[in-house]
Amino acid sequence: MPNWFKLTKAVLLAGGLMTSVAHAEETVTWWDFFGGGDGVRMKQLVADFNEAHKGKIKIDATTLEWGTPFYSKVQTSAAVGEAPDIMTYHASRIPLAVKQGILQEITADDWKTMGLGRSDYAPATWEAVSIDGKQYAVPLDTHPIVLYYNKDLLKKAGVLGDDGKPKGMDSRENFTATLKALKAAGVKFPLGSVTADGNFMFRTVYSFMGQQDGELMTDGEFLAGDSAKKLENSLAVLSEWTKEGLQSTYTDYPATVALFTSGEAAMMINGVWEVPTMTDLKNNGKLFEWGAVELPVIFDHPSTYADSHTFALPANKGEEMSPEKRAAVLEVMSWMSKNSLFWATAGHIPAYGPVTNSAEYKAMEPNHTYSSLTANIIFDPKTPLAGIAGPIFDVMSNFFVPTLNGEMEPAKAVEEIKAGLAEL
Repeated sequence: MPNWFKLTKAVLLAGGLMTSVAHAEETVTWWDFFGGGDGVRMKQLVADFNEAHKGKIKIDATTLEWGTPFYSKVQTSAAVGEAPDIMTYHASRIPLAVKQGILQEITADDWKTMGLGRSDYAPATWEAVSIDGKQYAVPLDTHPIVLYYNKDLLKKAGVLGDDGKPKGMDSRENFTATLKALKAAGVKFPLGSVTADGNFMFRTVYSFMGQQDGELMTDGEFLAGDSAKKLENSLAVLSEWTKEGLQSTYTDYPATVALFTSGEAAMMINGVWEVPTMTDLKNNGKLFEWGAVELPVIFDHPSTYADSHTFALPANKGEEMSPEKRAAVLEVMSWMSKNSLFWATAGHIPAYGPVTNSAEYKAMEPNHTYSSLTANIIFDPKTPLAGIAGPIFDVMSNFFVPTLNGEMEPAKAVEEIKAGLAEL
């Protein structure tokens, strides 16, 4: 029996925040945007919660379409008082939601009731759900990008370290040397990247900017000071890898995963959410020995872009939540946070510190190996223009694809990006 299952069952048997709430079962209306493996796992967590709180609280869950459709529906529903009691939300979208007035504050009393607080989260994760000193969501996870690697191919090329990790992770020169060694060993693509999708490549580019302490927005100005040059540096190294045949060209998301799992790409930059894919293939005897680690330090220090799935409470216009309903909703958020070890099987890094510090989580690989990156994560700038499916993504992604595939010079791309961002 897996450790996460034992831990979950142990918590299921424990009491919750609702022990003082008697009489009628409280129904909590829930919206999420989880599909695929995420959706399967969240449905299981909801079922486990309902079983543990039978006769007290019941989550009535609905899954909606990810991205712009989800957020548009939340906005229109909250405006007429028909939004759910609780919903999943990306931390990167919180500044816009606060501006729109569609989120309730999670108050100090709420945090106390839930038994959660600032000390339970990485500083960057806590800050990501905070606006002007107020918290507007409860973080469930961080989901960064990582470097996946084929241990068999790296070992054959002589670039697998004694620690079982890729060599050359400490500098641009050394990592490029690792890529060249793989190319010389006959690997078709040393690195697989989603170079046909600028929205996805934003994650890598922004990570490399963060390694130079570059910022997309400073005091309301886009790419202020030398941040434009740092963006250019980030694009230049990725463009260089493409020109030298070290990185896949014009590759969409499914093709990137296919290149890696087929062994045509020795390494791959992708989200932690692909961990279940690799785990399942390996368990079924259809994959090589593999691992996943924090991105290489190409510039000055470690830095990785991440977002967080969070739980948030809509501000339903004209509808006031009863004390009983709020107590039930707080119990949902508290229980989900404290039982997020199972959520980690989707590859995500649980935001709740006691879970990631547990012996059960430390036994999970490669999850525990890359969880150290939470000390180096950066989130989107605090602006309503940022976030998943936001305008900043759209403007920048238009120029990432031609640049990363060798059809536009990095300096020209930055010039166009800066002009486009200024128009926002």
